[in-house]
Amino acid sequence: MSQVHVTTKINGDTTEYLCDAEETLLDVLRDRLQMTGSKEGCGTGDCGACTVIMDGRPVCSCLVLGAEAEGRSVETIEGMAKGEELHPLQRHFLNGAALQCGICTPGILVAAKALLAQNANPTETEIRYWLAGNLCRCTGYDKIIRAVQSAAAEMRGESHAA
Repeated sequence: MSQVHVTTKINGDTTEYLCDAEETLLDVLRDRLQMTGSKEGCGTGDCGACTVIMDGRPVCSCLVLGAEAEGRSVETIEGMAKGEELHPLQRHFLNGAALQCGICTPGILVAAKALLAQNANPTETEIRYWLAGNLCRCTGYDKIIRAVQSAAAEMRGESHAA
């Protein structure tokens, strides 16, 4: 099997790895780099559990080849917290009980982070539209939407809630 050498930035750090030409970025992250936060829910890009940010855009890492990360910037759930300090989205998901089993949570958090990077004050409809590719089979979405709204408000300086 043909191996490809890749140099990329993952969560701000220059990273090099060898992968098979047909290996997905999700498999590279989980199996080669031991970054197991991104989950494989479907393997077909339908659930969003494996969402990462590549060059500022959310993508399903199960649909991207590991070799395609060459020269790109990739952000994963592992890069959201700064040491022990959780990202506001992570804090609001915890405080608002916006997660249950946790399979979808990393992908939803990463997608929500990408949304707030582009739109600091999204409406409920915009949040629902943006997260439509991320399926949750446990929560019913209302707590997720409220957590994104409250985190966005905090990030805009409108709230100091933890």
